[in-house]
Amino acid sequence: MIAGDGIGDLRMRKWTVAALLAGAAVAGAPAFADVKAGVDAWQRGEYAKAIAEWRGPAVAGDPDAQFNLGQAYRLGRGVPADTGMAEEWFRKAALQGHPQAEVNYGLTLFENGKRMQAVPWLEKGAARGDPRAQYVLGVQLYNGDGVAKDWVRAYALIARATAKGLPQAGKAQAQMDGFISLPDRQKALELARQYERDEGRPQVASAPPPVKSGPTRPIGRTELPPSTAYQAPQTAPDTPPAQVAEAQPMPPIVRPAPKRPAPQPAAPPPAAAEPTAVRDGGWKVQLGAFGEPGNAQKLWGQVAGRFPGRRVFYVKSGRLTKVLVGPFASSAEAGSACGSLRPCVPVRE
Repeated sequence: MIAGDGIGDLRMRKWTVAALLAGAAVAGAPAFADVKAGVDAWQRGEYAKAIAEWRGPAVAGDPDAQFNLGQAYRLGRGVPADTGMAEEWFRKAALQGHPQAEVNYGLTLFENGKRMQAVPWLEKGAARGDPRAQYVLGVQLYNGDGVAKDWVRAYALIARATAKGLPQAGKAQAQMDGFISLPDRQKALELARQYERDEGRPQVASAPPPVKSGPTRPIGRTELPPSTAYQAPQTAPDTPPAQVAEAQPMPPIVRPAPKRPAPQPAAPPPAAAEPTAVRDGGWKVQLGAFGEPGNAQKLWGQVAGRFPGRRVFYVKSGRLTKVLVGPFASSAEAGSACGSLRPCVPVRE
């Protein structure tokens, strides 16, 4: 994990980051019932079924389903392993503020060589106290990899990850002890105590100035094992890395991120009167689901002309607002009305 092809550089092997990624839990407490059904299928080892349950809600915008698809592509369970697809699904969930997805997105960007892009997402996770984000960001700051070199802050972050039991961080800190001066280590430990007090709040630019000079001898190569706290048990390689809520223990000091308040739905615009010639067979089409009710209304304003004589229905589903249009006499009539519009799925309600 740590190599000496520079002055005191720390290097992480790709499998080390993969081990850190492998431990994030599959998201539970979903807004869509299908997400919970997918988690249950994942627990039973029915990975393809889990993917089928998650894909619809993920496309419709559910961040838990998006995060879970990212995990599936990351691990190659139910779908071929694809770090590019994992990155994309983590990105979609991270942009909606999903805490686990923010960290996994940063780690995946780092693993895929996008070091500068990874920094702001790892900063978010480090500020919340995630030891994986603290460790990887600390290594980046130590090496000046995608970010300005700052040994004091690097040591502080890695010390926090060490305090939470991450083995990679403990070994990295031990090697850094040989190259960072005692006064700078003392500054870093004071900064680490400040980070502990401020955990869960954004980290402001409070670190001391970066260390300008470094040691003149390289760190020798040392292999670090993958974290046993963040990967699936070795006795059951086909078991998912985490279950609905508590299958894989998270570090004891990590505090859960506050729940995002459910948005209050805006009053829907008045629906057009239903023509008497339309026969209601109980079928509608679903055009999407949105966390912001205003976005649901905006979508209908864009596509209303494609559904002459039909009404729009704004249906609450957890924290999302679904956009349904109908009625239609049959599934075939609903599917025909969709035409080339995507997403557009016939449903019976």
